[in-house]
Amino acid sequence: MINVENVSKSFHDRKRGTIQAVDDISFESHPGEIFGLLGANGAGKTTMLRILGTLLRPTAGTATIAGHNILTAPEDVRRSIGFLSGSTAVYGRLTAREMIEYFGKLNGIHGPHLKTRVDELIEQFEIGEFQKGRCDKLSTGQKQRVSIARSIVHRPPVMIFDEPTSGLDVMTSQTIMSFIEQCRLDRLTVIFSTHIMSEVERLCDKIAVVHHGKIVARGTVEELRVQSGEQVLENAFLKIVSEAAQDA
Repeated sequence: MINVENVSKSFHDRKRGTIQAVDDISFESHPGEIFGLLGANGAGKTTMLRILGTLLRPTAGTATIAGHNILTAPEDVRRSIGFLSGSTAVYGRLTAREMIEYFGKLNGIHGPHLKTRVDELIEQFEIGEFQKGRCDKLSTGQKQRVSIARSIVHRPPVMIFDEPTSGLDVMTSQTIMSFIEQCRLDRLTVIFSTHIMSEVERLCDKIAVVHHGKIVARGTVEELRVQSGEQVLENAFLKIVSEAAQDA
């Protein structure tokens, strides 16, 4: 469902010159699988996911999502994905229900089909009690439930999560984690970016460690432990990144 081929992205900064945010990254992810991008802040994870979401155009390389190329069919790609991050915003003047309806309409759902789908999501994520409340009056957890609902209103086959628990409390984080696990059970293709080791251990079937825009190791949690010779995932990550920095 996702095939990334030699994607690179560079930016020009007046003070620092050319910055290579993503450097020749390739990977595949399949239905029913959570593929994790693990790296420190600034490693290039978010840039990679924004490229997959067609928010940024790669400097080189390409990718296909659900059979659609990010360069030649960006609108089809956007219809095939749900995108959720810890900083995903909601429109304050819309009610929770209006927010979900709005994104449904953006994705071509109208009339009775839209009402049925919104009703399903409001029940699934227990939004009913505050569905008529304006989003700027909702709690952080309530806003996040609305964000989840609006991200899947069009039933996308691919979900992209960019550090979705960042800044959230434990209870809200658990809601997000459980939702990601359900995506796997529903046979969606999931890309999950994080720097939190416990989330990787709980969720990810396969992992790519990203450092300075490059994938420097990949495999299952157990395979990364074997490769590094470390049993604790955090220690394995630090050793892999340290060795990559020495080889650079």
